[in-house]
Amino acid sequence: MPTIIDGKKTSAEIKDEIAARVKEIKLEGGKTPHLAAVLVGEDGASQTYVGAKVKACEQVGFESTLVRLEDTVSEDELLKVVEDINENPDIDGLIVQLPLPKHIAVEKVTEKIKPEKDVDGFTPANVGRMALNWPTYVSATPNGIVELLKRYEIETSGKHCVVIGRSHIVGSPMSILMARNGNPGNCTVTLTHSRTQNLTEITKSADILIVALGKPEFLKADMVKEGAVVIDVGIHRIEDASKKRGFRLIGDVKFDEVSEKVSAITPVPGGVGPMTIASLLYNTLLAAEKKIYA
Repeated sequence: MPTIIDGKKTSAEIKDEIAARVKEIKLEGGKTPHLAAVLVGEDGASQTYVGAKVKACEQVGFESTLVRLEDTVSEDELLKVVEDINENPDIDGLIVQLPLPKHIAVEKVTEKIKPEKDVDGFTPANVGRMALNWPTYVSATPNGIVELLKRYEIETSGKHCVVIGRSHIVGSPMSILMARNGNPGNCTVTLTHSRTQNLTEITKSADILIVALGKPEFLKADMVKEGAVVIDVGIHRIEDASKKRGFRLIGDVKFDEVSEKVSAITPVPGGVGPMTIASLLYNTLLAAEKKIYA
């Protein structure tokens, strides 16, 4: 049986560590970390995510502010909200929940966030610092994956890591993080995408596979070599009448058959997902303690 890389358990441990540090800060008379989230519109998934983030803030003793805006809000009005939070010394971290309505340019909003408050790690300044291997806020999902590899003591040095998917949120940053001189890191990395030729040939040579493609059960057993480590970033809701909720969650990896061949694998749900919020809290703690931008 492979090692099941348990993100739920690991994220709970990280939250406990953060909560303990927050208690220390308060005892020392320091400032309680404060995260602000901006939610535009009524998107169900976005509301769930933001609700989970606010709840997680409470669990670790952070303060949180949720700014709700109608989806008819103008780009200028949203930029003004971001600017106000940028200038508020009481708020340490700021996230603007994506997706945004079509009439608002995500790039403009992202660029408006002060790098020292960008706990999502999306601003050009923080992405650039990550690429240079400088201290920075690494975006939450890639940071969560790195933390899982570290805590499960998975050897990465000298290994061949194949990343499937090149999004700015997961695939591209993962390729940089896995290649950097550090631990986890020092991999030889192949970044694959929709135009990649002979994909199966490449994936079968991987010691570590990070699958962030957004296609349900895309990675099958015949695409994986024996003993590989597989990190599944995908999450999809599919109808299932046998379940109480009427659906079940699956990833980008066909778990049942791939898990027979590998040495370690993340499940869906309960793998990478819970680590994303833990990483966001960790970045907010770094921001509050001025660990990145003094």
